[in-house]
Amino acid sequence: MEVLAFGVQADEKPLIERAFADGHDIRCLGVFLSEDTAPLAAGHEAVSTSVNADLGARVLRILAGGGTRMIAQRSTGFNNIDLPVAERLGLTVARVSYYSPYSVAEFAWTLAMAVNRHVVRAASRTRDFDFRLDGLMGRDLRGRTVGVLGTGKIGEAFTRIAHGFGVQLLGWDIVHNPACVELGMEYVEKEELLASSDLVSLHVPLLPATHHLLDAEALRMMKDDAILVNTSRGGLIDTDALVAALRRGRFTGVGLDVYEAEAGLFFLDKSLEPIEDDTLARLMTLPNVLVTSHQAYYTRDAVTQIVETTRRNVDDYAAGRRSGNTLTPRA
Repeated sequence: MEVLAFGVQADEKPLIERAFADGHDIRCLGVFLSEDTAPLAAGHEAVSTSVNADLGARVLRILAGGGTRMIAQRSTGFNNIDLPVAERLGLTVARVSYYSPYSVAEFAWTLAMAVNRHVVRAASRTRDFDFRLDGLMGRDLRGRTVGVLGTGKIGEAFTRIAHGFGVQLLGWDIVHNPACVELGMEYVEKEELLASSDLVSLHVPLLPATHHLLDAEALRMMKDDAILVNTSRGGLIDTDALVAALRRGRFTGVGLDVYEAEAGLFFLDKSLEPIEDDTLARLMTLPNVLVTSHQAYYTRDAVTQIVETTRRNVDDYAAGRRSGNTLTPRA
């Protein structure tokens, strides 16, 4: 089968080509799937897409009209896919339901420690041979309270790392994770978690019920000197409300690996273009904010698992099989 992969990063390409080496012909494109690029898939029965692909109704119709019958998304999240339209068009859609949770959990802690200890500012200074410590004072985390919103696989991995710091653990989720409870986590209401935590980390999926989970009201509940980390989905935070809070001098630090309007920006080189997103531009100017480009998952271990699962999803489609990764057609 001929498979066209959109949005392939340079480091990712050899892993994809190796995974598909025997059995399918795969072509990798650096461009992301959108209404403008969808016609490139004409004649390809299967396409593989990244998390920032546009898989709305118009794009899906273009794909189906060009002969595409299968979409293999290289991510766990699928909020970018109009699944009802895909099903009506007869498209099989599959995702990667599992990959190394440690990749994201470890990066969440990287962001937390970087903003707590002002690592970016310190590194920038020392490159200019400025070795002063002014403004670089952080805090010990031991004995402080860490709140984990979402305690699934990634939240659990984050909690295991947190346990090693010797912190008090608070959790919020629909389902209580016994492994987190064994680590000493106390499950509380979201309001109590936000009000009590010195560090809050988000690990929930983006669903209609979790969109702007941290809105202006929720952000007001947090401690003025709290640290906030989001490595899940940008839409979990009302970014305008966050910027307003930061401009009032709130929060010790904020680490964001995701941004609610990241599509069309993240994974692309925009260094020579004016940034029209005023909200993101304001975030970038704040000294206690660290923004990275949705790279938490981006380890060789995790990406290898992602592309190998994507290959299996294509194999399952070709063989007429369903798996736990199949999103449409629904059983």
